[in-house]
Amino acid sequence: MATNFVAELKWRGMLHDVMPGTEEHLLKDMQSAYVGIDPTADSLHIGHLVGVMMLRHFQLAGHKPYALVGGATGMIGDPSGKSSERNLLDEKTLRHNQDALKAQLSRFLDFESDAANAAVLVNNYDWMKDFSFLDFIRDVGKHITVNYMMAKDSVKKRLSAEAKEGMSFTEFTYQLVQGYDFLHLFQEYDCSLQMGGSDQWGNITTGTELIRRIGGGKGYALTCPLITKADGTKFGKTESGNVWLDAQRTSPYKFYQYWLNTSDEDAVKYIKIFTFLSKEEIDGLIQEHQEMPHLRIVQKRLAEEITVMVHSQEDLDNAVQASAILFGKSTSEDLKKLDEKTFLDVFDGVPQAEIPISELENGLDMIGALAAKTGFLGSNGEARRELKQNSISVNKEKVKEDYVISTADLINDKFVLLQRGKKNYFVLTAQ
Repeated sequence: MATNFVAELKWRGMLHDVMPGTEEHLLKDMQSAYVGIDPTADSLHIGHLVGVMMLRHFQLAGHKPYALVGGATGMIGDPSGKSSERNLLDEKTLRHNQDALKAQLSRFLDFESDAANAAVLVNNYDWMKDFSFLDFIRDVGKHITVNYMMAKDSVKKRLSAEAKEGMSFTEFTYQLVQGYDFLHLFQEYDCSLQMGGSDQWGNITTGTELIRRIGGGKGYALTCPLITKADGTKFGKTESGNVWLDAQRTSPYKFYQYWLNTSDEDAVKYIKIFTFLSKEEIDGLIQEHQEMPHLRIVQKRLAEEITVMVHSQEDLDNAVQASAILFGKSTSEDLKKLDEKTFLDVFDGVPQAEIPISELENGLDMIGALAAKTGFLGSNGEARRELKQNSISVNKEKVKEDYVISTADLINDKFVLLQRGKKNYFVLTAQ
């Protein structure tokens, strides 16, 4: 027996619009639904996660999820929420991206089991590639009027006075192609529901219209809100760009830090959307957080849950350990466990100086390391003073003036971390 999927989304703050009758339709028996995913990169980023979480909740509720990789639509570009056209991809790139996305989706969705509601990955390029233009405008285009298409918000915005570039015919037809996807899945897989972000409502309802006019059936639509941040900055973006699920693009440490650094208001919203914790557990965490906000209980739990889900427990443990390094609760052994990428992520923005490795092979005295060779401190006199006051550390260990830095101090055979007091860091890079 299916559980109430719509009610689950509602309390989690994941429901924006839903077509009348959808909830009742899903309570009858197992149904199928899909979410479209843009394959313009070989990794998902956290902006995709809401749709993926919806599919996972759908599967947990006893229904069958379809993840549709938009190979054909990726060749066109969706005008929804965009101010300009996107780059178009070739088939080889699309196939590579599709395989990479399936591997990531497999962390959330069960594709492999023999359960009736096992997830399925489909690519609309497979049914669109042999569809001739003449066939498409004859069999699909004639069923939808231009007036109907012009009334969609995504089209209106691009044709408004503010939009400088206007809108190409290619993009104008996007909603017909996406609508046809829904019709195809309805006819071939008995897929009766399409889900997406609230900016997709117009495209989704074009699909329900095609199902009514051509398929002689009923399709349903459901959207989630577009995720925003309380401070008005864009969700899922950092100074260096998107927060990706691929560890090579965004390290698990930076991924963990993104969630850990969310505001109280955002963390309370995100823990409902981006974890599978129960309502009772989340309510308990929020109450604890309100009593002791300085402990950032909700942020920590959110960051832990989502890092394990996207990466692994080991990656989480490493990220937590790396996070502690900046706050003084660590040793040189902890530092030496960091891989090079994580080390550079942790000390991103910290001043650095390059020194020849021969300096370390011969032994580098502390005055040279702090001032003459690096400029970390302003003068040799300042270096001596700080050393006498016991405020200098090498790789987290306090040192005196007689300490000599050697190759034995290298982290990843490359770095030495100097520190004055608790918060002033400097990285020596041996070349």
